[in-house]
Amino acid sequence: MRCIDTAERRARIAVRHHLAPEHRVDTMVEAARGVVCLHATDPATVYLSTWARLVEPSFEQIERELYEDRRLIRMLAMRRTLFVVPTDEAPVLHAAASLDVARTERRRNEQLAELLGVDDPAAWLREAEAATISALDERGEATAQELSSAVPALARKVRVNIGKPYEGDIGISSRILILLALEGRIVRGRPRGTWISSQYRWASMERWLGAPLEVPDPATARARLVARWLDRFGPGTEADIRWWTGLTARAARAALATVGAEQVSIDGTVGYVLPGDVETTPAPAPWVALLPALDPTTMGWQARDWYLGAHRAQLFDSNGNAGPTIWVDGRIVGGWAILDGGEVVTGLLEDVGREAELAIEAEAARLTAWLGSVRVTPRFPTPHHRSLVR
Repeated sequence: MRCIDTAERRARIAVRHHLAPEHRVDTMVEAARGVVCLHATDPATVYLSTWARLVEPSFEQIERELYEDRRLIRMLAMRRTLFVVPTDEAPVLHAAASLDVARTERRRNEQLAELLGVDDPAAWLREAEAATISALDERGEATAQELSSAVPALARKVRVNIGKPYEGDIGISSRILILLALEGRIVRGRPRGTWISSQYRWASMERWLGAPLEVPDPATARARLVARWLDRFGPGTEADIRWWTGLTARAARAALATVGAEQVSIDGTVGYVLPGDVETTPAPAPWVALLPALDPTTMGWQARDWYLGAHRAQLFDSNGNAGPTIWVDGRIVGGWAILDGGEVVTGLLEDVGREAELAIEAEAARLTAWLGSVRVTPRFPTPHHRSLVR
């Protein structure tokens, strides 16, 4: 079994994830392909992850690729997480992950509809969904609020967890819109506000892309998804693959067999790469990167000690969400934050040497200039981020 050491894994990050300056790319689509897809739970992550990987990043180019050329779309997929995905690869994620999540969400929605006291929850939901699609077709695009005004069923709320400290209302509109998106029938378009807003306008998938979303065979799609992950993140263990894809052990093993994944040794553990992907990566020049909260590189593996070291408690929250991180030559060495005036400040958690410190300062200045006066606050603040802001 071929051994792939930590130095090789770190070199692959620099090259395949387009993080070393000489390996940056020209388009957002290329940046997304470099990590399979971009995390989008926090809308700012999409822009900042792209910024870190482009030769000449611009807001105008990102928005053109997203909303005018529509070369990428937002979609819920693996682990019920929101991603920005190259449009031509959306069918793979849809069939491999989104549809499984959709089946679970439909059952939950039927349970919520039952709490409304309707006679046939499943039929009531289908009628509400049809009315929502019809309202979108009439308007072209609409916000959840606008759709709730047009479709009375969307305006309804369900009281849940009655009698418990966390008792509260769940709006039916968000539940139905999420389910329709998971099923590939509608898609999130432009945000209502600025690029850091998480409230989007909705459109039918067919109207947005000009055609319905294709649905390939699920087993084939799962194999293609695992192959894409191995191409960008390999080597990785079965646990890494299952965590990232959300697949069961049986499905993950079937996908690995289909792609003919090759076993390798990583730190004494069995890992996998694509067939023949065992050649040494030419070492890139020394590099640094400032990656945002939830960046796909930071979140790419379940086992992270080989690039995170002892910094997990400072740079991740209690639920496993990564905050902004500083990278030096393929390992995390600290974090960063944006102050009220837009200045990017950094905080190192270990000694990296003066040359790397100067490179980090230059990268922080580059990001400060790009952001202007915009302040980005991570949706899931970490201990280190809070200390930097204070």
